[in-house]
Amino acid sequence: MRVLVTGGAGFIGSHLVDKLMELGHEVRVLDDLSEGSLDNVRRWLEDERFEFIKGDMRNPEIVKEAVKDVEAVFHLAANPEVRIGSQSPELLYETNVLITYNLLNAMRDSSTKYIVFTSSSTVYGDAEVIPTPEDYAPLEPISVYGGAKLAAEALISGYAHTFGFRALIFRLANIIGERSNHGVIYDFINKLRRNPEELEILGDGTQRKSYLHVSDTVEGMLKIFEHFRGIEKTVDFYNLGNDDWITVREIAEIVSGEMGLKPRFVFTGGVDGGRGWKGDVKFMRLSIEKAKKTGWRPRLNSYEAVRRTVGELL
Repeated sequence: MRVLVTGGAGFIGSHLVDKLMELGHEVRVLDDLSEGSLDNVRRWLEDERFEFIKGDMRNPEIVKEAVKDVEAVFHLAANPEVRIGSQSPELLYETNVLITYNLLNAMRDSSTKYIVFTSSSTVYGDAEVIPTPEDYAPLEPISVYGGAKLAAEALISGYAHTFGFRALIFRLANIIGERSNHGVIYDFINKLRRNPEELEILGDGTQRKSYLHVSDTVEGMLKIFEHFRGIEKTVDFYNLGNDDWITVREIAEIVSGEMGLKPRFVFTGGVDGGRGWKGDVKFMRLSIEKAKKTGWRPRLNSYEAVRRTVGELL
């Protein structure tokens, strides 16, 4: 296929690009390099099957150009920082909702058949059912980030049903691995490099979540996309996460151990009952039974994924 990957120079996007190129597809990347890096896709720059467009998706003309002659769009471009929502909600709107709207409008007038969107577990908010299945309701995000992802999901569904293309939406757990440049593991490593004696931990340390390695994520996305192409649904949703979960304190212990350190842990106490920040979902584990029925399952559990990621980032 000829595919477009928005945000393809970013963390998850670049790993997806690697896999698509290795499988023999023609890949176009659209990225403004605000979060991503050209180094993440440098190995493909001279390949005739690869094309890189540097551009901001807030500009509709750039997006229209990017979707020309592609069969599928993998839409990963977004501001990935959940915490920024309380300081700059307008930025999260522009870099999650507005760019998705611009993409869908461009797809209306193109020959594109599929959009694959990376949404987030944050759309569920503080779910009362854990592990949380795809049909859990009502969806009540507790962060602006989660609200923006849910708004993008709704737009995609509406456009797909109205304008005749098909949409596959992934709700991702915490994705970790090589090339990540934000998140708890990245933060802990940088804090310990600055001060090996002490580690500040946001919240009370009991926050418990599911973590999935980026290699398992990309494998799941492509496996389920192949499954989706063979069925009749216009829009479908899949959780991608792990069967287990891990606390923030346990992550701190793994990071410290892998770095050969024994720092003093200093917990900030957090907000709203020990959360790391306003809008932080304290307990998150997704049901992945639907994804498993397609033949995919994670190779690494949350603990193994965290340990491997620490090694990769170090």
